[in-house]
Amino acid sequence: MGQDLKELKDFLDEKVALYNNPTFIELDPIQIPHSYTRKEDIEISGFLSATISWGNRTSIVKNAKRMLAYMGDSPYDFILNHNEQHLKKMDGFVHRTFNLVDLLTFIEGLKHLYKHKNGLEGIFMKYQTNESLQPAIHEFKKEFFNIPHLERTRKHLPDPMTGSAAKKINIFIRIIKVAFNRNILIHPGSVQ
Repeated sequence: MGQDLKELKDFLDEKVALYNNPTFIELDPIQIPHSYTRKEDIEISGFLSATISWGNRTSIVKNAKRMLAYMGDSPYDFILNHNEQHLKKMDGFVHRTFNLVDLLTFIEGLKHLYKHKNGLEGIFMKYQTNESLQPAIHEFKKEFFNIPHLERTRKHLPDPMTGSAAKKINIFIRIIKVAFNRNILIHPGSVQ
């Protein structure tokens, strides 16, 4: 493993340890996926929360909760079964530069992945290597945007193969992976 990748891995492992504990979760966007028990709901809510994770944490949490409230009790069911009326209720959603057009594209991108690519886990498991998640993130972005979309929305999903560190998505993947592999995803009822 190259020195740069080792440094990135060490950085991300440090962040996973920081973020995946009860005291941090209470005030952080990572609390959002911890509100769910179904694997797909955790993946989707975590991914969408990570996507808008820039700026003030209070604002991020507020907007992530608002975004997911549109989806009801199960983001996964919403992604697969939404209709035009459901989407109209989201009118006016914006978090900084992530607006309604971006959110609707992300909903359709997730629907494509869950219907045709075995979801987030399926795409990452297929393309990750022993050395790196970077090829998986690259392929994920290609598959995610294999739907009609505006070019502007692509900026919300970084690609490490084009030079981006893709820190938010790397941290998201590692938190989810570690949590599922170690069965330590902390849910609201288990926070001590």
